[in-house]
Amino acid sequence: MKKLTLLSLTLVLVVIGYAQNRIKIPDDWKNFAVKRDLPSAGSKKVMNKTQFSCTALWPPEEEVIGKTYYDLQSYASIQNRIFVYDDGTVGAVFTFGLNWPYYSNDRGTGYNYYDGNQWDPYPTQRIEPDRTGWPAYSAWGENGEIFVACYSGATYNGLVYARRAEKGTGDWSLIDYLTPIGNELVGPKMTTGGINHIVIHQIAITRPIANGGSLYQGMDGALLYSRSVSGGDTWEKQDVLLNEINSNYYLAFSNDTYEIQAQGDNVAILYGNSWQDLGLLKSTDGGDTWTQNIIWQHPYPFWQSGQVTDTFYCTDGAHALAFDQNCMVHVVFGINRAYADEEQTYWFPLVGGVGYWNENRPAFSNTLNALNPYLEPGSELIEDYSLIGWEQDVNNNGVWDILGQPGIYNLGSSSMPQILIDEMNQLFVVYSSVTETYNSGDEDYRHLWCRYSPNGDWWGPFFDLTIELIHVFDECVFPSLASNSGDYFYLIYQKDGRPGLQYSYNPCGPSLDNSITFMKVLKEDVQVGIPETDKLTSNGLVLQNYPNPMNERTTIKYVLSMDARVKLKLFNGFGQEVCKLLDLFQPAGSYKVNFEKGNLNSGIYYYTLEAISEIGLQKSTNKMLITPFNTEHRTQNSKP
Repeated sequence: MKKLTLLSLTLVLVVIGYAQNRIKIPDDWKNFAVKRDLPSAGSKKVMNKTQFSCTALWPPEEEVIGKTYYDLQSYASIQNRIFVYDDGTVGAVFTFGLNWPYYSNDRGTGYNYYDGNQWDPYPTQRIEPDRTGWPAYSAWGENGEIFVACYSGATYNGLVYARRAEKGTGDWSLIDYLTPIGNELVGPKMTTGGINHIVIHQIAITRPIANGGSLYQGMDGALLYSRSVSGGDTWEKQDVLLNEINSNYYLAFSNDTYEIQAQGDNVAILYGNSWQDLGLLKSTDGGDTWTQNIIWQHPYPFWQSGQVTDTFYCTDGAHALAFDQNCMVHVVFGINRAYADEEQTYWFPLVGGVGYWNENRPAFSNTLNALNPYLEPGSELIEDYSLIGWEQDVNNNGVWDILGQPGIYNLGSSSMPQILIDEMNQLFVVYSSVTETYNSGDEDYRHLWCRYSPNGDWWGPFFDLTIELIHVFDECVFPSLASNSGDYFYLIYQKDGRPGLQYSYNPCGPSLDNSITFMKVLKEDVQVGIPETDKLTSNGLVLQNYPNPMNERTTIKYVLSMDARVKLKLFNGFGQEVCKLLDLFQPAGSYKVNFEKGNLNSGIYYYTLEAISEIGLQKSTNKMLITPFNTEHRTQNSKP
């Protein structure tokens, strides 16, 4: 790892401070519920832009690539919106619309292309001839590109594909997706796999009754799978209701609470929201057969409107998945809280968190507190292991200093997660979070935050990707991470000056100007705070314990550069010493200590090595995670 500049190092020290202490969330904020409904933009008080001091210490590179007044980029999970090609070019799409208030004449797919040197000018019109929205984009063929969007006009409803054989140039070929089931589809998600990205994998839902649709095979919004190897001209599998998610198990799916990803012949579908399981469907034969894994079991299966529930913690419908190089699926998901009475459902805008799971881990149960992000009794989440994102203590005073008026998205206060796994199986997660000290005078802003993990079992510090001065009055939302990377990882997101959604008719004037922004982040800038197994510290080589997380036993290795009196102590998360592992004199050399947890509870611990030698006292501290789950199968391929 290259040496960081002084400014970068300063930021790292600050952000590491964020990650050390959880913010105390007032109970009345945790318990503040609102009716679940998409808002209409109303009159908003003009923001008071008083001077605000903010120093940009390590700004990632950014560039605005498009403008839109229409700002509803997704109802929950964000579509695949950006692809970075091997030759350094980039394609990106978004929902475009400038003709306020109804966008009836121009809403559709906005597209921009980076040729390796510069981005094209902002798009000034949609690609499709008719009104559409919510595109999903991918590479297609040897050098082409493709996207799918949803029609939303008076004359036709359904899906449309646009493709061209040479990315970035030429006319788009448009193909209407004609479903044979007699029930139009909405909310498409699409990815490509196989050799040269030639295989299209699509999922979409049948139009729900509330949106003018009808029941399909007993479901109010059935999630259907399709596959094409001809660019959408023909479909080998079309509108298949997979057995694992039919009416025997679920009553309905809602828009944008699902996604699909492919890696060669491996395909995975992730689905779930506040009112159904969080589930994973995986195929290793290109979509012919599927296996199911329930990640979180809903406490009220087959819930229906009018059924009264207790308050429970849940996924919020925004989530993402990625394959690693061993074809294992990793998942990140937003967390919220919900309940229902006889008339409607409720969600909690000031409750949030980002969970993490992979295929080698057990499911979360259906208890009401299983996904409690505050780790209160009954929570099955473990900080920095299965709970990896939350609101940050920017000013380090232990309190969440916000106005308590975040923008409305029907999602948690930390949500919209995205995940990238690179060729080294390193994990990068980006999410949007209500961030203290940033507000318009009336409402709180969201920023984009990032964390890194070398293996999914250990997570580094938090980084505010939008800490730069230009973002002091920006709402930063709807990130979409590119699935491939090099020295950098890449994303697009939407920023504007007003928190929350303003997409619908506003009698007081048009929505604010929303900027679709491209960002590239140098991986080295966020790969800090993680112990490295080949790095010398000032007092010798101290290795991270292996395995970590541990279940019953682990081994700590260290190297003394000179003769020293050695003390090795273990502390709990409150800084209390729980045991002394070593206290003896040792000559210079390499050593290892085998440690068994005994009666220690699961959780986060810290072990400190003190070496007292002729040059004085030197100290090194690392983190250890004790989990109730058996970790040996997760770490057997890792190097100590």
